[in-house]
Amino acid sequence: MRSPYLHAGPADADEAVVFVHGNPGPAEDWRRLVARTGAFARAVAPDMPGFGGADKPDSFVYTVDGYARHLAGVLDGLGIRRAHLVLHDFGGPWGLWWAADHPDRFASATLVGIGVLRGYRWHSLARIWRTSGVGEAFFRASSLPAPRWLLRRGSPPGLPDEAVERLGRGFRDPGTQRAVLRLYRATDMAAVAEDLHRRLEGSDRPVLAVWGRRDPYLPVAYAERQRETFPRAEVVVLDGSGHWPMLDDPVGLEAVVLPFLERVTSAGRTAVAGPADGPG
Repeated sequence: MRSPYLHAGPADADEAVVFVHGNPGPAEDWRRLVARTGAFARAVAPDMPGFGGADKPDSFVYTVDGYARHLAGVLDGLGIRRAHLVLHDFGGPWGLWWAADHPDRFASATLVGIGVLRGYRWHSLARIWRTSGVGEAFFRASSLPAPRWLLRRGSPPGLPDEAVERLGRGFRDPGTQRAVLRLYRATDMAAVAEDLHRRLEGSDRPVLAVWGRRDPYLPVAYAERQRETFPRAEVVVLDGSGHWPMLDDPVGLEAVVLPFLERVTSAGRTAVAGPADGPG
């Protein structure tokens, strides 16, 4: 299964910051953050199956568990032993499921408008994709202005034109359309959230939750609720941002995320190195 990826920093490090996109992705959404993270740590951002330049086979298991297992294969293939996860949209369930399955390799999590969504009810667009026939009709109309309007609705401050075109291009790709419909129809988000909460509750790993206050798909109230699962989570709300802070407020997002990542990756290196020997 081919998953092209962005990368920066030392390619041989076995600890890395791993950026996982969601729907409609792709990894390109993370390019600026990957480059800046590479100044102090290894950083990778794969295209996940069905999105971007990744393979989009009919035979892939388009479920949360299927994506988590694919992420495990990507990390193994890249020689990444410990991962600091940076997650967005459906990348949240995929990455957190991996973390619950691999607690010894899970180093930290940065949750960008996503997390453990206990009691979540699907937004209107998700309900369209989950409805047989209606979801297909949505994608048949993907060349019309409506899907672009929906993308812009997700970011009240406005997305750059090239980002709107990139995301819209994904919605026009038959492989991505199949991935979206299968994934949303296979996922009971409330059940996934309760499972993740049960397996991750009380985790002592560093967690940062960053939310756009104007996100119409994942309400900002879920930002504080991340402390139900991660009691020590740091929570930051970006007042002017929507669903894609990395695109509509990259400077604001970086001001919060980069210091956190630099701190947690530095702590990991110190722990591996151990205390220095004193004079004999």
